[in-house]
Amino acid sequence: MFDANKETQNIIKWIQDWFSENGPEASAVIGLSGGKDSTIVASLLVKALGKDRVVGVLMPDGEQKDIADSKKVARILGIRSYTVNIHEAVCGEYRALEEAGLAVSKDARINTPPRIRMTTLYAVAQSLPEGGRVANTCNRSEDYVGYSTKYGDAAGDFSPCSDYLVCEMLQIGDALGLPGELIHKTPSDGLSGMSDEDKLGFTYAVLDNYVLTKVCEDTAVKEKIDRLHRLNLHKLRPIPMYKRV
Repeated sequence: MFDANKETQNIIKWIQDWFSENGPEASAVIGLSGGKDSTIVASLLVKALGKDRVVGVLMPDGEQKDIADSKKVARILGIRSYTVNIHEAVCGEYRALEEAGLAVSKDARINTPPRIRMTTLYAVAQSLPEGGRVANTCNRSEDYVGYSTKYGDAAGDFSPCSDYLVCEMLQIGDALGLPGELIHKTPSDGLSGMSDEDKLGFTYAVLDNYVLTKVCEDTAVKEKIDRLHRLNLHKLRPIPMYKRV
């Protein structure tokens, strides 16, 4: 049985201990997408450090249709927030690549904005007078199938929730008393017009169950999850380093 209240307190204590060792005066910097993961992690940071030591960063790429949700999170938690529109930076990167003679691929267009967002978070962290530490907001389910961008949203200085499945994150969000319309809204990337589950080709409930039990009645889905896991293990492992002999 998953005890959301107990796990919430454990995470809060872990955050406090980590900051005591790695940034006693620093603030936590977190990108606010308006989705469940960033909302839950931001709430845990406020519980652990106090609202004055949490800084939210909103990073639309031009227009973001659910930007109101990101603003709502900052307002509910009472934290400082900054809006940094990354559109010019993204377009500038594409333009520079094209001027260098490269055709910008579909994968590059998918992964460049998250990497620029991570660059922005570190720029904000290093621009705070008190210094900042960047929060990673990944969860175990999405990490398992690589549903993140390497050196983008998969990066950060500390990761409070990457050992929790989506179903467990939802329970933690409810235990924190966060608005259901934020925690339980259909997750999407805000770009493709599809939900995350539509893009993955299976539900988070199926994925969570498979991660826990290794049982999946749909053979095609099982094979897809296994393939995604194999292909994306490099995102979870430290960078390979040659050891001189």
